[in-house]
Amino acid sequence: MTGAKVARKSFLFTSESVSEGHPDKVSDRISDEVVDAFYRESLAAGLDPWAVRAACETLVTTQRVIIAGEYSNTPKSVTVQMIQDIARKAIKDIGYEQDGFHWANCNIEVLLHGQSADIAAGVDAKQPTNQEEGAGDQGIMFGYACTDTPELMPAPIYYSHKILHDLATARKNKVGDAAKLGPDSKSQVTVRYEDGKPVGVTQIVVSHQHIVEDLTSKQVRDIIEPYVLKALPAGWVSKDTIWHINPTGKFFIGGPDGDCGLTGRKIIVDTYGGMAPHGGGAFSGKDPTKVDRSAAYAARYLAKNVVAAGLAERCTIQLSYAIGVAKPLSIYVDTHGTGKVDEAALEVALGKVMDLSPRGIRTQLDLNKPVYARTSAYGHFGRTPDAEGGFSWERTDLADKIKAAV
Repeated sequence: MTGAKVARKSFLFTSESVSEGHPDKVSDRISDEVVDAFYRESLAAGLDPWAVRAACETLVTTQRVIIAGEYSNTPKSVTVQMIQDIARKAIKDIGYEQDGFHWANCNIEVLLHGQSADIAAGVDAKQPTNQEEGAGDQGIMFGYACTDTPELMPAPIYYSHKILHDLATARKNKVGDAAKLGPDSKSQVTVRYEDGKPVGVTQIVVSHQHIVEDLTSKQVRDIIEPYVLKALPAGWVSKDTIWHINPTGKFFIGGPDGDCGLTGRKIIVDTYGGMAPHGGGAFSGKDPTKVDRSAAYAARYLAKNVVAAGLAERCTIQLSYAIGVAKPLSIYVDTHGTGKVDEAALEVALGKVMDLSPRGIRTQLDLNKPVYARTSAYGHFGRTPDAEGGFSWERTDLADKIKAAV
């Protein structure tokens, strides 16, 4: 388990984000595109989406992509050629057209194979001892919410994401000099808290790839600074704020040509930026029987609704599971001294207002859909629920039920 509680009222806290062009995020995107393909093709073929099983891992490096993992109960229309085409489209959308990593001619190897029968026996329903689907693995999952932002996310990670997302949008739309930027970037924001509330930024770090080779750090800052200032709340940046823009100087070689990328290596970026614990499991590339993903979404959903209900200013929730077992082994709630109701009572109430079995979570959050590729960059949490069912765990429709249950 990683992460830490923050008990002090006045402090500095830093979180980082990485863009969709970071090598690890390219891997996450491809893995989630494969999961989406299994669901999309299953629904199109009239197959049962509840039966889909997928666990996809991707490695990217110079001019090479390797896609491996397991699947079962998936349509025959998802061929090796289709997966290769999906990967190329994802890389093109991210923006890689450089000599060392190009969507059109990189080598893509697909090594997916059938799921282990031993795992299936523990997870699938209607086995001799299983009346419903069990958890796809053992593990502990955490959810968190706080009043730092309207999205009920910690400020450092929320604004780190926003800076890079806004820059990526400008880059892709070729807005002014943002067209000179490349897909690979990282950000880091140090937020100053006073009396428990975020009030300003003391340090800003942005390292951004550029496709015009001879750009200086100052020229890159001139491009980036307006987007940073617009992303942050008014008044948060002062004359005392320290900027680090491309602090090593040149950042021309980027993405998988510069560093190898793997699915699942940016789990703190994906969640709460270190402000809350993380159970250790990654999300991308996994279907929702894998509680690493679905139960982490459920824990965020519950924590956000607790805070939205006004029952706490901060809330951490832990859920734990055993492979093949449907119900969670435990529910733990910590409101960090900000709660207005007893935490033990909350734990009982949460188990009543939502079925936290894998099937219950998938039903409540409507997870049997191709909604996963959109989660692969800029965080799985703090996003806006969309019309297609993406980010359903960000809804606050459970707040009144939780209030009534305690």
